[in-house]
Amino acid sequence: MVDYSKWKDIEISDDEDDTHPNIDTPSLFRWRHQARVERMELREKEKQEQTKTRVTLQELEKKEAEIKKKEEELKQKEKTTPWNIDTIAQPGFSKTIVNTKAPRKDESNLPDEEREKLMKEFVKANEKQIKEFGMLRRFEDSKKYLTDHPHLVCDNTANYLVIWCINLEMEKKCDLMKHVAHQCICMQYILELSKQLDVDPRACIGSFFSRIVVAEVEYKKAFEDELKSFIIRIQKRAAEKLEEAEREAEEEERKARLGPGGLDPVEVFESLPEPLQKCFEVQDIPMLQKTIAAMPEEEARYHMKRCVASGLWLPEADQKDSNEDDNSADTTVEEIGTKSDEEEKA
Repeated sequence: MVDYSKWKDIEISDDEDDTHPNIDTPSLFRWRHQARVERMELREKEKQEQTKTRVTLQELEKKEAEIKKKEEELKQKEKTTPWNIDTIAQPGFSKTIVNTKAPRKDESNLPDEEREKLMKEFVKANEKQIKEFGMLRRFEDSKKYLTDHPHLVCDNTANYLVIWCINLEMEKKCDLMKHVAHQCICMQYILELSKQLDVDPRACIGSFFSRIVVAEVEYKKAFEDELKSFIIRIQKRAAEKLEEAEREAEEEERKARLGPGGLDPVEVFESLPEPLQKCFEVQDIPMLQKTIAAMPEEEARYHMKRCVASGLWLPEADQKDSNEDDNSADTTVEEIGTKSDEEEKA
């Protein structure tokens, strides 16, 4: 059976004859035809609009795909860019919203005495926790520890870790120094990120460790390079401090052995003529008297004056109070010569 339902809504106008007698049939047909044409034009316009909309959507989808592709390319470039102190604080480093965080406290303008006082107070209250952090190694453990103890994320902790590293190197505990140095670099990276973003360093804990844990080879290599450079600086500074300590010890020793006139007996002894050195080495007074007697008087007075000032030669008790007088050496020379004459007569 044929289905004629699809033709039941066909509009006709020209051949319709079922009209009212009072209506002008030709005019009615024209009006109907005009209305049908207008409806057809409206539908055609709607089709065109729909087509334009579909094309626009397709263009938008294409542009969206291009934008996503561009974003992926930028992300890939970001991943392959080496991480260093200059790039660590770029917006791509973290998704943390930093504009709602507290600003970073800057204590650099405080007087040295005030900063030193704050440092001592901080270390006194937190030294145990700082050392516990310094003994960690895994990034996950460090992140958890600082998250649980956020007050440690500050310059005082970094300064303490640096000093600790220097002391460990001076004590020849090199492996432990390198272990603590790793934690020191982590702290310095967090503080540097805080400085670049001008936010409280506690807000940068998650950002730093999240990035370093999933970092590409280039990022970890940059971190390791900074760690190696830091270790070299620690070793150099420790060597310098050891040399300074050795010089200070030598100077203290020299000061401790200075004679009553402020001269070093070692330096004076080394400046004496060899015959006089031999006299003091064997501690032979008769030999000293003969040696002095055989020397030119001016030279003998010069050397004996220095010997008295350095404590190599101690004059008689009644001469000790006048050893700073220029005539003390003269008296000593005359005393030695007099004793020599008396001994010869005896």
